[in-house]
Amino acid sequence: MEHLEDNWADAAVASGMAALDLRQLDDTRFEGDSLPMPGGRVFGGQVLAQALIAAGRTVEGDRHAHSLHGYFLRAGDASRPITFDVERLRDGRSFSARRTHAFQDDKPLLSMIASFQETQDGPEHQVEMPEVPPPDTLPSGLDVLGPFAGHPAADFWIQSAPFDVRHVEGSIFLGHDPRPKAYQTAWMRVRRPIEADELTQRALLAFGCDQVVLEPLLRRHGASWATRDMAFASLDHAMWWHRPARADEWLLFVQDAPTAQGGRGLTGAWIFSEDGRLVASASQEGTFRLPRA
Repeated sequence: MEHLEDNWADAAVASGMAALDLRQLDDTRFEGDSLPMPGGRVFGGQVLAQALIAAGRTVEGDRHAHSLHGYFLRAGDASRPITFDVERLRDGRSFSARRTHAFQDDKPLLSMIASFQETQDGPEHQVEMPEVPPPDTLPSGLDVLGPFAGHPAADFWIQSAPFDVRHVEGSIFLGHDPRPKAYQTAWMRVRRPIEADELTQRALLAFGCDQVVLEPLLRRHGASWATRDMAFASLDHAMWWHRPARADEWLLFVQDAPTAQGGRGLTGAWIFSEDGRLVASASQEGTFRLPRA
């Protein structure tokens, strides 16, 4: 079984990295492929990461992504390529701004604006990371879902998902939190060490973030990923990078869900490195409707 787990992790990470290896069609147009997904719909975090990669490839000099704001406009077909068109909005003395649209059949899947900044000095402070159990003391997604191998959804997370997620308050993959709460803490990293530049590391962080960022809504309302007849999907995504970090090293997501109303819910996350540095922040709104009792 251990040999199979290693093979699955290797293949999953290779597939995720291949999706971020965009083909450049011209100066500002790129094309990429998708991870195979249950149901055949493109994973939002993947297309967000690809859009950031496309934008970053048009930025010259030593400028790193420090923020993005994107809207998910429609579902994409994971079996077909996605085209990314980048618009150069501004190149100033310290900042560059880019708009990226992701298309299939000339219909937009995602619209995103990202900003890039030269490395600069300035005052520093940050919130403190809470004390939580270390990741090696918590069950992995494979530990939780392994007994259900053979189910299409379980097989995807076991064999194809590039990220290892370990929930401090217990997984909600298969069942709800018996003591619903409005917060969640979870460790995440890419399942294998990778060699990647700073742009790709930041794109991977956006990729993985979309996998868990809405989960506090489920936990707060006694639901799980297995809840039937639930409407649950990302509408937008905002992210800020504060300090360099590697996506293949453990990162702690400290999350909450401040509000849900009108069929929508809002969540936020502070993202810390294992040594306590605040490396990024994120916020997302999603559709959120539960079946009536």
